[in-house]
Amino acid sequence: MIRDLMQMLVEGVGILGYPGIFILMAMESSLIPVPSELVMPPAGYLAQQGLMNPWLAISAGTLGSLAGAYANYYGARYIGRPLMLKYGKYILIPPNKFHRVEGFFLRHGEISTFIGRLLPVVRHLISIPAGLYGMNHLRFSMYTLLGAFIWCSVLTWIGYLIGQNQDLIMAYSKQAVIWAVVGSCMLVSVYIVLHRRKTTSLSAKAEKNLRENKA
Repeated sequence: MIRDLMQMLVEGVGILGYPGIFILMAMESSLIPVPSELVMPPAGYLAQQGLMNPWLAISAGTLGSLAGAYANYYGARYIGRPLMLKYGKYILIPPNKFHRVEGFFLRHGEISTFIGRLLPVVRHLISIPAGLYGMNHLRFSMYTLLGAFIWCSVLTWIGYLIGQNQDLIMAYSKQAVIWAVVGSCMLVSVYIVLHRRKTTSLSAKAEKNLRENKA
């Protein structure tokens, strides 16, 4: 049964081609539950068989992820934000609290967006706060593309190296998720340390300038 499922997925991706990968990954990146683990590994297998170019498959998946992310972004920006500002007080998010969270996300949105693209469940949702709080389009695109490219590449090369063995693909995909979580935690830790050092340095400079001005 598992082998038949994998064969069906491979055939489906083969028929749909690069546009199909784009569409399926756009769906996966929005709120439609299409697991990327069932899209990119079959593309990798087809690449190993010489029926697809692995880099074109990765590019299609990455751009599809960006398209789906922007669907969430614009929905949150032009529908969710006005509703949140108007009715958020009824769900314990009054405008003043909304703007405080907005300030936090605008300061740390890059690391949040990048890491969010690597984590299960979060990758479907991270574009929503980016849209709600008006994250810069260029930065949103850059960090979304970077995270999506890494994840699509990992899954594609898993399929390329393993082939049609669904059990191994799922096992290695789960292992990739674990490593993504561990790596993300390490990256967040480094980011926090660097941010605190920067904040401390800026505070020390401001205090020094204040003392010099008083003198």
